[in-house]
Amino acid sequence: MAGRLATECVEISNDPSCLDQGGFWAVVNTFEGKWICARFETVIDSKLPLSNWQGVSQSWQSSQSQSVFENNVNLIREKIALGDIYQVNLCRVLTSSSNQSLLGLAGKLQKSNPAPFASYLSVPGLEIASASPELFLERKGEVIKTTPIKGTSKSDDFGEKDRAENVMIVDLMRNDFGAICVPGSVDVPRLLASESHPGLYHLVSDITGRLKSGLKWSELLSCLLPAGSISGAPKSAALKVIKEVEKIDRGPYCGVIGWVDNDQALLSVGIRIFWSNNDGKINFGTGAGITWQSDANSEWEETQLKANRLISIASGALV
Repeated sequence: MAGRLATECVEISNDPSCLDQGGFWAVVNTFEGKWICARFETVIDSKLPLSNWQGVSQSWQSSQSQSVFENNVNLIREKIALGDIYQVNLCRVLTSSSNQSLLGLAGKLQKSNPAPFASYLSVPGLEIASASPELFLERKGEVIKTTPIKGTSKSDDFGEKDRAENVMIVDLMRNDFGAICVPGSVDVPRLLASESHPGLYHLVSDITGRLKSGLKWSELLSCLLPAGSISGAPKSAALKVIKEVEKIDRGPYCGVIGWVDNDQALLSVGIRIFWSNNDGKINFGTGAGITWQSDANSEWEETQLKANRLISIASGALV
């Protein structure tokens, strides 16, 4: 990730308190809250090793059909109308068959779909090839930053729904930062900026802050997880709705993927990722943020837009 290659794994823990011990840790936190922290002995500046990728030849099956997804969009809109929630990130998971290592796919993604937080991770029982465009947390000493994405379009033109949704999540993340940062230090230096990514545009904002002294990693992360951009607002109510309508575990999709090294860290939001649990299957998640202004068919089309290019790369249709 970010040009750093970690090898020689010497320790794996499911307890985030291990991050306070020092050393370089590759970190995954699933959307459901499971931790996988792997400490690596050797870390060098290097490109990802080359590996072959044959492509996925089998068809992809979605955890929600178009009709089910659109019905869920309308169900969420009904809950918003009742005042239970303001926004929910609704996701579905595409699954196909493959026994290949995802290392070759990770290299193909970095070539054909370069992303600022692209990464590859392999630990027992889990393999991830990520083309994530979204920063969950950058830490440099006591200074932290997050860059939530809310708004996706084929062109550099975002409507009021996207802008309102982005501001809503900025407010949520400012509140999360407020619990762990020095009073008065939380700032929004960039609001509603358009970023170009392969095949689409995103609307993004930056939130920064200065950490209170003496915080442990587990305390810091417990205040921020799961990421607001892929859960909803209010966060606790959105999580209940997600569990009710999606009926599956997202796993590392919409979780957090990255590294921690003492008081330095780079953690991405686990979107635009392929993952495998070494069970002969390959998975890819896609979703959309639902608000009262949402149109069910348009939200389905947004999930298609986010998935089509990367699924084509994985299937070998896009070189």
